[in-house]
This record gives sequence, C-alpha cells and structure tokens, in this order.
Amino acid sequence: MKEILSMILVLSLICGVSGFSLATLKAATRDKIEEQVLTYVQGPALMHVVGPHENDPIVERVTITAPDVGEVVVFPVVREGELTGVALESAAPGYSGDIGVMVGFDIAEDTLLGIGITTQTETPGLGTRVTEPSFTGQFRAHATTNLDLGDNIDGVSGATFSSKGTVDAVKKAVALYTAHKDEMITALQQSGGQS
Repeated sequence: MKEILSMILVLSLICGVSGFSLATLKAATRDKIEEQVLTYVQGPALMHVVGPHENDPIVERVTITAPDVGEVVVFPVVREGELTGVALESAAPGYSGDIGVMVGFDIAEDTLLGIGITTQTETPGLGTRVTEPSFTGQFRAHATTNLDLGDNIDGVSGATFSSKGTVDAVKKAVALYTAHKDEMITALQQSGGQS
C-alpha cells in the first residue's frame, strides 16, 4: 500500500510539474507564435487581398469584440490618406478540415477587395486548387451578396467540399463585416486617426 501511495505521489508531482512547465512555455511563446502567424500565414494572404496601400495593415490592426463570435482582428487599408478598406479572417469546414480565408472589403462600395487562403489541409492537387488565382480571383470586386457556388462562383472541379468551405468562410466574413462595419471603422479611426 505504501508503494502505491508513493507511486501516486511521484506521478502527481511529475504531472503537476509538466503541466506548469507547459503552461509557462505557452505563455512565454504566445507573442512569438502570433508574430510568426502574422508574418508567414496571414501577412502574405493579406497583402494579396488588399492590393496597393500606403499603410502597414499588420502593425495598424485592431481587435474588436463581436458578441456573436468573440474577438475579431481587423486590418485597415489606407489609400491617399483615407481608410478605404478592411480585411479580416474567417474559416469554415472544407473536406479535410477548416479552410482559413482572409477577406478584404471596400468600405465605400461594400464590395469584396478579394480573398486569400491562409490555412487549409485539403487534398493536394485537388482541394488545394482553391488557393489558385483562377478560383480566388472570382471574388475580386464581387458584391457581398449572391455569393453562391454554382450560380456566380465557379467551384473547383472535383473539389466541391473545398470550394463550398471557401465560399462559406467568405460568407461568414461578409456577415461579420455587415453586422460590425461601423464598429470596425470607428475602432480603426480611433487607433490610427484615419478618416
């Protein structure tokens, strides 16, 4: 009995030290991980989406809290000294997992600036074709309405789930933008003074 209690005590101590170490490591690396995601995942998609701009959308990003989804990171697009667009990331299930999509919006026209795929685990050579310009280019200057696969958005042949997941992620971003546009613009103007 004494040996069992001793083993339980040792295992509990090991689990406690391991848990504390992992929690400390996660807290210590959180900022570095966020920086890496911004630089190598969201950044390239964001630059593809926003087109010509005068600001650094990554540095000037703001976070708003949307009651329906929680925290949302909003990236500003400034042209000729004016806030002309915003971009945000959304995700929806594809064939092999969630497809992350950076979606840009023209705030004057309420149209899409475009989309860029940030994350995906789709089938190589098939579902991954949703990342190609022949698919993503369909969203450039597209209205925020009538985003229907098969009607005015052509899916990738043989990758229906991947195409649908991408369109669903765009629709989620559109819903978020529509519901919180004024809040996004206000937060960006307060943080950067853009009009």
